[in-house]
Amino acid sequence: MSLLQSDLSKDLERISTNTMADLVEIRLREYLKKKSFLPGDALPKEVELAEALGVSRNIVREALSRLRMLGMIESRKKRGMVLTRPDILGAFERVLDPLIIDKSTLQDIFELRLTLEMGMADILYIRKTAKDIEELEAIAKREVKSSTSFRIENEIEFHGKLYAITGNDTLKRFQIMLLPIFGYVTTLEKEQVKGKITHLDLVDILKHGDKEAFRNGMREHLAPHFDRLEKK
Repeated sequence: MSLLQSDLSKDLERISTNTMADLVEIRLREYLKKKSFLPGDALPKEVELAEALGVSRNIVREALSRLRMLGMIESRKKRGMVLTRPDILGAFERVLDPLIIDKSTLQDIFELRLTLEMGMADILYIRKTAKDIEELEAIAKREVKSSTSFRIENEIEFHGKLYAITGNDTLKRFQIMLLPIFGYVTTLEKEQVKGKITHLDLVDILKHGDKEAFRNGMREHLAPHFDRLEKK
């Protein structure tokens, strides 16, 4: 047994040959954490992992394939498998479609959106610029039309701009992923509902108010949705 294989045997607890690949996946995750792997670090070879774990290479290969599908590892020329920076929203993006998600899950996701927007005040006040406020105000002033399709488009554009102002790439991607959910929500509204605080009011708060005022304003803006939840 080589020195590397000896070290692997110490770091990876052997498992019986009839164990499913999901247990191998768990052990590999534990090993990566224990050895403090960082993105770009190369993993041991399949044969070395298989010997250390006491399982076949096929089982190891299946476990590695699962990690690859999760975006945790990838194949690099001349280096083999390396740890990557995982795309934490990748799988979520692929399944977030109202046509294949049940209504209960769609509702949960929309409630997550409400929660995020209620909590974005602090980061907005850290990163907002005069140009951001100017662009946000221009979006709000276009709300003179009243058609349902325009209302949805304007809602998406305004709240999307708020997410963009945060400068947080994960939040911005999440907003894009939520676009199909807006159509779902409109089907729940028998009539157009608006909070007491409009988009223009929110812009004015961002201009002249503080974080607490914005949080309160956003709560009033989203009040019809919270009221609907309370009635349920």
